[in-house]
Amino acid sequence: MSISAPPPLNHPSGYWYEGGVGAVGVLNALRDYRAAEAAMRRRTRSSMGMGETDLLALRYLLEAQKAGRQVTPKELSIRLGISSASTTTLIDRLAKTGHVVRKPHPKDRRALILEATRNSDCEVRATLGEMHKRMKDVADSLSEEEAAVVVGFLSRMREAVDKIDTHQPEQDANEPPAG
Repeated sequence: MSISAPPPLNHPSGYWYEGGVGAVGVLNALRDYRAAEAAMRRRTRSSMGMGETDLLALRYLLEAQKAGRQVTPKELSIRLGISSASTTTLIDRLAKTGHVVRKPHPKDRRALILEATRNSDCEVRATLGEMHKRMKDVADSLSEEEAAVVVGFLSRMREAVDKIDTHQPEQDANEPPAG
């Protein structure tokens, strides 16, 4: 079964904001990119026969190995925000499919180190390599100034999304109280 990318969206308006190309156009383009990226992740999960958490774990292990760091199950659990029981199930699943091996910790006999297998690295590269190359080509086409603007913008957008709203939205007088 092949999952294709959704067609680009034609935005007749600015979501709930009025406007055209300026801020609303940027937000629409960002939303379209996020939709395309989500579709790509679904295709990747389908191709590799993995769930989202499996892919996130594998990516983290591959990045750690590239940086020369060892990862314990506890660290992986914290990184993924899942329980130790869920982490054990995840590791069992990845080990069973040949994506991860457990090794003894070099200093703590009670602990384990997790490593992504060479085959996993090759499979990820084969699955995502061309797409990553296309993305890098687009990024390489930016001038230094354009790249700085994009990095600054995306960093500020990440901060805006990460910020937790501490206020409750005002309730409409016609709506019953929540709860």
